[in-house]
Amino acid sequence: MKIAIGAARGLAFLHASEKQVIYRDFKASNILLDASYNAKLSDFGLAKLGPTGSNSHITTRVMGTYGYAAPEYVATGHLYVKSDVYGFGVVMLEMLSGQRALDPNRPNGQQSLVDWAKPYLSDRRKLARLMDPRFEGQYNSKQSHQAAQLTLNCLASEPRSRPSMKEVLETLEQIEALKSRTREARGGSGTPSRDRAHGRSAAVHQRLSPRGGSDGRRGSRATNGHATKAR
Repeated sequence: MKIAIGAARGLAFLHASEKQVIYRDFKASNILLDASYNAKLSDFGLAKLGPTGSNSHITTRVMGTYGYAAPEYVATGHLYVKSDVYGFGVVMLEMLSGQRALDPNRPNGQQSLVDWAKPYLSDRRKLARLMDPRFEGQYNSKQSHQAAQLTLNCLASEPRSRPSMKEVLETLEQIEALKSRTREARGGSGTPSRDRAHGRSAAVHQRLSPRGGSDGRRGSRATNGHATKAR
């Protein structure tokens, strides 16, 4: 959750800046992690200034990474600020499931993670079948359901139906706060639980590290949630 919150904070900052910035290529391999698992957005090479005035979108040549790009952008070249939200939803889905956005080695009908997973996200009873088995069932069902609902909302087909990144960030922080309250109510976690949590964090780190990313590209620039800190 810490990684998701950090990445969401970075996108929310870009979207809320005086001149809106659309990241355009948000994906797992463009999230860098430091030793404390703080998320940094990298590689702003495809970023574009967002629409101005009464315009809802800009029109540009389709670029980015298939599997993460929003459907309206792929189909029409119309790029919305909320096209980034779709990409964030794909990465959230990867975090929940432990699977890549696209995998030609999966059976037919499962190669696109989004297409395969949506029915599981929308049905609380089926959600456990989607969750990464490396969690070993050690997660709060209420929190996982909230995260799944947020992911599903981010993956809405229509841009206007998706939440803003500010709303995404606020929801993630609420889920994290619930997690903290649950832990306090149980009197803290024992050593075995911390070991399992560390193992899951390491697994997420492998999926999000540029070396282990979906396309193997290394980010050239990074920011810990604020574009002004990019170097």
